[in-house]
Amino acid sequence: MHATLPLLEVTSFPRLRRGPLETLQVNLGYRCNQSCLHCHVNASPRRREVMDRKTVDRVLQFLDVSPIHTLDITGGAPELNPHFRYLVEQAHSRGLRIIDRCNLTILEEPEHSDLADFLAGHGVEIVASLPCYLEENVNAQRGHGVFEASIRGLQRLNRLGYGDPDGTLVVSLVYNPQGPTLPPPQCRLEQDYKRELQARYQVRFNRLLTLANMPIGRFGSTLISRGQFAEYMALLRAAYSAANLGSVMCRTLISIDWQGYVYDCDFNQMLGLALRGGASRGTHITDLTGVDLSGQDVVVRDHCYGCTAGQGSSCQGALR
Repeated sequence: MHATLPLLEVTSFPRLRRGPLETLQVNLGYRCNQSCLHCHVNASPRRREVMDRKTVDRVLQFLDVSPIHTLDITGGAPELNPHFRYLVEQAHSRGLRIIDRCNLTILEEPEHSDLADFLAGHGVEIVASLPCYLEENVNAQRGHGVFEASIRGLQRLNRLGYGDPDGTLVVSLVYNPQGPTLPPPQCRLEQDYKRELQARYQVRFNRLLTLANMPIGRFGSTLISRGQFAEYMALLRAAYSAANLGSVMCRTLISIDWQGYVYDCDFNQMLGLALRGGASRGTHITDLTGVDLSGQDVVVRDHCYGCTAGQGSSCQGALR
């Protein structure tokens, strides 16, 4: 695996400051039942990093004294953490908006046969990766059989009420390009997805979120191996739009790793760029009680152009 941080350290990205904190994104661990080519987390079935119960409780303690209204749970496959359901139950009892970044295939794992019902019962919003509505493209990026399992997962969620425009259970799909290109306009692509998935599989969903591939982790390493890293970075810099700076997710979000350490975003977490410019494993969630991060500088490097290129990109999709 090629390290990308040395290629990102020197940057001309503008200074960026935080606004009020709204979202806590918690990475429950890097273990996953898939190994996707675009994964910036380098998640796989071989990873063993998993958040323990003590750290989960510290996260809940922080939520109790913070203004945060959204808990965004990610991984790996976050559902593989043995404390995932406990965290969801506790967050639900606190009235928080809960997002589960679900890969859909986890719904077919034997030990998670009741997972869909659990998520529906706790009103969890599902954000699910489906990088195309064509089977061959999805399987090429995420592995053989993933598309078919994802469609079955979506159909099951639909039967529970997810994707109903008049209901309360929300499922959003995530698109990311197959290679070193920028995503097409989100609104237009969403129309294509809804038309094709309904016609082919009778599948419905609420929103499509388009994300640019970040030049880090497994995707960044692949770019280096193919001699495409410099070209992709040039594309991101050329497409930079200052209009996206006000909406980037790191202004209102912090990211927590499986050990409880804090970062400006999930991408900085994967690069080891700790909050407020400290060394990796710098600020812990227990150090933030009573701390107002508003107005503080976000740690930026050259990969930040990935969030501000073109229509912009964040965990909630296009910025414009």
